[in-house]
Amino acid sequence: MFIQTEATPNPATLKFLPGQPVMPEGTFEARDPAEAERSPLAKALLQVPGVSGVFFAPDFISVTKSEGEWQHLRPAILGVITEFYLSGEPILAGEPAPIDAAGEFFDEKDSEVVDTIKELIETRVRPAVAGDGGDITFKGYRDGVVYLNMKGACSGCPSSTATLKHGIQNLFHHFLPEVRAIEQV
Repeated sequence: MFIQTEATPNPATLKFLPGQPVMPEGTFEARDPAEAERSPLAKALLQVPGVSGVFFAPDFISVTKSEGEWQHLRPAILGVITEFYLSGEPILAGEPAPIDAAGEFFDEKDSEVVDTIKELIETRVRPAVAGDGGDITFKGYRDGVVYLNMKGACSGCPSSTATLKHGIQNLFHHFLPEVRAIEQV
């Protein structure tokens, strides 16, 4: 098995591409052992000294470190990923967690604007962010402010503020002049 690695804009996060599907659908993020409980791979990765978070997307794994150098961490992480894929275990065990659409907030009168925001996120924002090892999802809209949840390499990335404030905010404002600002949840 050959696993490629790619740097991300976040120096604390590295992207691993195993060359085969990671998540059958959706994404999964764990930043501590309790969040990793459903995933044997996430639990194993979080046991590597220095690893502080994992993010699974359809075709990649992002690993975030809290300490150590990548030259020392990468071999251990590659070993865990290889061993996992050779085991044949599923990436997630047990019942899937419910999708938290109920956690979204917006006024019903803004539903047309929210639909456009969600479409822009799906078609223009998420593909670009996935290329950098992360994900962005809609959380809410209120008084001209869009609230987004950043995951994976985007979470805690030094350039995430610039991405939000300049890139995404300008995109939304171009299509939806009523959008005044973007905030990270």
